[in-house]
Amino acid sequence: MPLTNRINFGFNRKQLPMIFQGEVSECGLACIAMIAGYYGNRQELLALRNQFPISQRGAKLSMLLSIAQQLHLTTRTLRLETHELNQLKLPCMLHWDFKHFVVLKAIKKNHLIIHDPELGVRKIPMKDVEKSFTGVAVELWPNEHFNPHVVQEKISLRKVIGPISGVKTSFMLVLAMGLLLEVFSLLMPFLTQWTIDQVIPAADYNLLSLLIAGFLIVLVTRHLISIARDWSMLFITTSLSVQWRSNVFNHLMHIPTSYFSRRHLGDVVSRFGAVDAIQATLTSAFFVALLDGAVTIFTLTVMFIYSVKLTLIAIASIVIYSLLRALYFMPLRNAAEEQIIHGAKQQSHFIESIRGIKTIRLFQRQSERAAGWISYMVNQVNAGVRVQKLQLIYRQSISFLSGLESIIVIGLGAGLVIEGHLTVGAFMAFSSFKAQFSGRISNLIDKFFELKMLRIQTERLADIVLTEREKVLPQIVDQNGDCRFSLRVDNVSWRYSELDPWILKKLSFEVPAGDFVAITGTSGCGKSTLMELLCGNYSTSEGGIWYTDQEEHAYEPGQIKNHIATVLQDDVLLSGTIMDNITFFSGQPDEELAVQCARLAAIYHDIQAMPMQFNTLVGDMGTTLSGGQKQRILLARALYKKPQVLLLDEATSHLDLATEYQVNQMLAQLKLTRIIIAHRPHTLAMAQRILVMKEGEIAQILTPHELLQNLEEGV
Repeated sequence: MPLTNRINFGFNRKQLPMIFQGEVSECGLACIAMIAGYYGNRQELLALRNQFPISQRGAKLSMLLSIAQQLHLTTRTLRLETHELNQLKLPCMLHWDFKHFVVLKAIKKNHLIIHDPELGVRKIPMKDVEKSFTGVAVELWPNEHFNPHVVQEKISLRKVIGPISGVKTSFMLVLAMGLLLEVFSLLMPFLTQWTIDQVIPAADYNLLSLLIAGFLIVLVTRHLISIARDWSMLFITTSLSVQWRSNVFNHLMHIPTSYFSRRHLGDVVSRFGAVDAIQATLTSAFFVALLDGAVTIFTLTVMFIYSVKLTLIAIASIVIYSLLRALYFMPLRNAAEEQIIHGAKQQSHFIESIRGIKTIRLFQRQSERAAGWISYMVNQVNAGVRVQKLQLIYRQSISFLSGLESIIVIGLGAGLVIEGHLTVGAFMAFSSFKAQFSGRISNLIDKFFELKMLRIQTERLADIVLTEREKVLPQIVDQNGDCRFSLRVDNVSWRYSELDPWILKKLSFEVPAGDFVAITGTSGCGKSTLMELLCGNYSTSEGGIWYTDQEEHAYEPGQIKNHIATVLQDDVLLSGTIMDNITFFSGQPDEELAVQCARLAAIYHDIQAMPMQFNTLVGDMGTTLSGGQKQRILLARALYKKPQVLLLDEATSHLDLATEYQVNQMLAQLKLTRIIIAHRPHTLAMAQRILVMKEGEIAQILTPHELLQNLEEGV
């Protein structure tokens, strides 16, 4: 960093930004971003996230120190007691509640001020600090290579909105009608002036009748045009809402599954809901900017013709109005952002509580969950109160300013009338034009700041729409339906990010077409991660996974997804009938195939015993299906896909031994390439080979006979 950049002349006061974490586990990264921003290196958290991806399991302190050093921040890790906090170089990072990081901004007599990337700016009483502070702090400051700069990615409106069609003509029509309405509204002050200056002194009833008739025609025409404009606006807003929501939801369905595992459900719902706020503001702001801009220029010109002195007073009032608006913008923006964040957390807690209501009641934790929800709600309400408080102060300030301006204009205007520089009608007309000018220009200023405020919602929505879609590879089409695939795993390793330890290490094995291979091992050894790689949900960090057909053509998992079917541990049934779930809501379901798959999954007789049979309604909540029945319906759904490769992760763990044996015997007839994860010895014994995993590696490859022998020997 140049020496001159390090000299503080007092003009650039450092401010600690408040940055909220977007993912569950990136509190540490958000804290580093805040401190880097304090020293002048302001970057979007999204850019830092892409540069330094954090595992959904969180980041160790050593990883965060490495990130800080790459941003040219010197670090010093300290262990200290609460009463020693005043010795720290601020701002700094504190380890909080053994699971979180916050930024310490200031130390007051009875409390600390922290920037919590999860909850916002907080005042923590000293007695509560002792409960939460773990004793670990990290000081950060720039080194000689640190270069202060602001990197604020411009979020393209086209990227956020997506393709929109069918509204251009309606936009132009609404704009034309709006301009015509504005012309009519500008005629009204002239009616007032002509009536006062021409009709009343001359007692000219004929002119009065003519003016009244003319303006009645204008009034009726104006209202007819207003109805047509409002109807067109309804069409535009509805079309925009439908198309925009469809674009965002379609994109949401195609982004990597890792996006959802790193965020709370309520947060994703809140981000998606930003579409409505953005669309409503943009639609109104577009017309306000064009119409109010044009009207403001005209009224200002007319006002100068009437009186330069009175017009300058109106302009001075607007300048002060703009300064007040700018003064309140950042506090209002921060409070509004906190309100949105707390609202998303409250929504997540609510959804989670409803989903887990059975477990909550079984463990008698209703009161604790209710208290937790109330706490989130109170945080949201408090943030809302701060917003309303700021708006209240702002509105009262503006009201006082407006009243003061009116008093000055009336006083000076009356003086000009007395002195003969203005007629009474001209002064009344000027007052009408001034009211229009003040209203339009203040509305224009408000819309400008609303658009700036809209960046909160735009950034939240951009977290979805700027996330790159999952790479779509061309799918292999099997015209004859007899394609068979073997599997080759070649030196595969995987980890969450470059800063994380390896989860899988140098795995290599082959599965011939039609073979049945089982994978087993202790919990946490990487079995489910391997299954995610085999089905194409994750990409390998090193090495490759290939499926090879009879003609020796090798394909990546993503190229044969239409030939792979899975039943994973977290698979769910969707709201609908059993038939809908087995056919996965196909537009043209093959009911005969669905019945056949139900028989293969040994669930047919269970379904027939239900009153509604295949029309029985099921879903992720409120279903009467047992765990084993759910697993078999999921298996039937997988078989309905007519796969050549079947990947099962504990897919029969809820079945009794006899039913599980029956299911495996049925599947054996299909001659599929089957790879399962299992723990039961008798399930493993049905496989042709068993891969035993340990700490991310393949420790053994056994035959069923060798497995039984090991079990007998207690190995």
